[in-house]
Amino acid sequence: FVVGGDPARPEGPYKDSLSLIESGLLQDHGVRHVGVSGYPEGHPAISQEALWSALRDKSAALAARGLDGGVITQFGFDADPVLAWIEKVRGHGITLPVRVGVPGPAGVRRLMSYATRFGVGTSASIAKKYGLSITNLMGTAGPDRFLRALAGGYHPARHGTVQIHFYTFGGLKATSEWIAQFRKDVLA
Repeated sequence: FVVGGDPARPEGPYKDSLSLIESGLLQDHGVRHVGVSGYPEGHPAISQEALWSALRDKSAALAARGLDGGVITQFGFDADPVLAWIEKVRGHGITLPVRVGVPGPAGVRRLMSYATRFGVGTSASIAKKYGLSITNLMGTAGPDRFLRALAGGYHPARHGTVQIHFYTFGGLKATSEWIAQFRKDVLA
């Protein structure tokens, strides 16, 4: 997974993730699959124009080098902008599979803190879409509503290959246990 954009001033020999992809270094070390970042709700410090340009360029660079790739998105709480963004990705001619970032179960305070830090929605919109209670910041929340909304709005012809990627803000064990229980509930 190559991600660029933070910090504002690059450190090291590559100015961004595209430069690393174009260097040939990944193939030299046996890398065959490269994940690149996607920002359905934007980035607090990078313009939309720059984000789209970077995603198109990285997609083209991966294809030119024969590297398999995919897009891993920032996490989100609202399926609507995520699905709309994926449609725009396809409209830009980018066919890479997309892995939608899903915040695993975690404390409400922790989720809000990460959301604010990474520019994902506002506290009020997050609370409404995710079913959180701002008055109960000590509680824990899981991504049930988000996943159901994502599945309900997904159309293969418009969105292409879409998978999910869990961010384990509440811990790996809690996330894996939540996934197992959610699967059991969905398949029941």
